[in-house]
Amino acid sequence: MNKIIFITGVSSGFGRELAKEAAIAGNTVIGTVRQQAQTAEVDAISPGNTFGYVLDVNDHDSVKEVISAVVNRFGRLDVVVNNAGYGLMGAVEETSMEEARAQMETNFFGALAVTQAVLPVMREAGQGHIVQFSSIAGLTGSPGLALYNASKHALEGMSEALYLEVKPLGIKVTIVEPGPFRTNWAGGSMHFTRQKIDAYNETSGKVIHMVNSISGAQPGDPVKGAQAVLKVIESADPPLRLLLGKSAIERAKGKLEWVQKDLDNWESVGLATDF
Repeated sequence: MNKIIFITGVSSGFGRELAKEAAIAGNTVIGTVRQQAQTAEVDAISPGNTFGYVLDVNDHDSVKEVISAVVNRFGRLDVVVNNAGYGLMGAVEETSMEEARAQMETNFFGALAVTQAVLPVMREAGQGHIVQFSSIAGLTGSPGLALYNASKHALEGMSEALYLEVKPLGIKVTIVEPGPFRTNWAGGSMHFTRQKIDAYNETSGKVIHMVNSISGAQPGDPVKGAQAVLKVIESADPPLRLLLGKSAIERAKGKLEWVQKDLDNWESVGLATDF
C-alpha cells in the first residue's frame, strides 16, 4: 500500500535519507523545509512522489495550516515523522534561559504542535503512525548536552503517554533513538552556549570536544538508519522504541544497569515511605 508520509526537516540528514528511502519504496512523501528555495530540492528527490512544503515547526499556526493543506491535497496522512530539531552544547550553568527555551521550543514544542495537529486526522481515519525522532540523549544524559537531553527526555515522556492514549484508537507511536550518525547534527547545525566557564572543561568541555572531533566520522550510516526506520513504518506491529547503532544500544543497556543498581541498593529506603 502506498503510504502518505509527512516528514519534518528533510533538508539534510536523517530526514532527507528517510524521504529518499520512503519514496524508493513506493510511498508518497511530503517533506518540510525552512526556505522556499529548498522545496524544489525535495520535489526533485523523486518527481511525482516527493513534495516539498515550507514549515517552521515553531510557528504553530503555520503547522495547522500546512497539515490542513496536505490532508486536503492527498486525502489522508498515514505516517507523520517529527524529525526537525537541532543540538545545543553547553553545561547547565553556561546555558541562558533564552538558549534553553529555544531548544525546548523546537525539539519539544515543535514536535508537540505537529503531533496535536495530525491527531484529529488520524483519529477520524482510525489509523496512523507517529514517529518521534528522539536520540539516545533522550534516554541517557551527557555532560555538555543537558538541555538537548531535556528536550528529548520531554519528547519521550510525552510520546510514551501518547502511545497509551492512542493505541485503542488504532494509532501507533514509535520513538527513534539514534546514537552518533554521520549527519550534520554535530556540524553546521549545532548550536553552542554563548557563555563558557572553565570549571566545566573536564566534564562538559571534554564531551563537546569529543563530539566535535568525530563530526563527519561517526559510525552510524544515515542511509541504513533510514532503512531501519522504514522497516518500522512498514511493520504491522512496530515497537515503541527503536535504538539505532551499536553505541546507542550499549548506552541504553548501561542506563538500565544504572537504574537497576540504584533500585537494588535503595529499594528498602523507598519502600519504607508508604503509610
